[in-house]
Amino acid sequence: MVTVLAPSPSLRGQLGRFLLHYFEMCIPMCIGFAVGDLVYFWTAGLFGYSEPFTELPTLSVLVVTFSMTVPMTVWMLYRGMPSRAIWEMTATMPLLALVLLVLGWLGVVPIRDLALLEHGLMMPVMLAPMLIHVGLYTGHMGRSTAWPPIERPGSLS
Repeated sequence: MVTVLAPSPSLRGQLGRFLLHYFEMCIPMCIGFAVGDLVYFWTAGLFGYSEPFTELPTLSVLVVTFSMTVPMTVWMLYRGMPSRAIWEMTATMPLLALVLLVLGWLGVVPIRDLALLEHGLMMPVMLAPMLIHVGLYTGHMGRSTAWPPIERPGSLS
């Protein structure tokens, strides 16, 4: 029996793959917040709110979180990412929202700025789980060995 090892991707190739994954997740997030903001502003306008980000800061943070997280999660599911990677990335977004809301409620950050801060911070914060599991996102570690499989109810093992 002969064992053949696949060549390890070059550093440049790993960086390129990492950036590709990053931008592949940023694009659905941007589309989500563009469409989500349009719908949100239109709906808020129907109820008399001309500037919902400043007039409804808590609701705005929740709407931004939802409209950016859902498309990214759907894209990761479509791309066949490991379940654990998807749920870790998805959990990062509401955690950011919670941190921002607490900072706003404590007066550390102006509450009227929370939704705009979240727009700006979501994509950089997304780098945290990517850097924790850098091997998955650089192609250095195979998808099937990135994490142990998550058992699903009713699945045959």
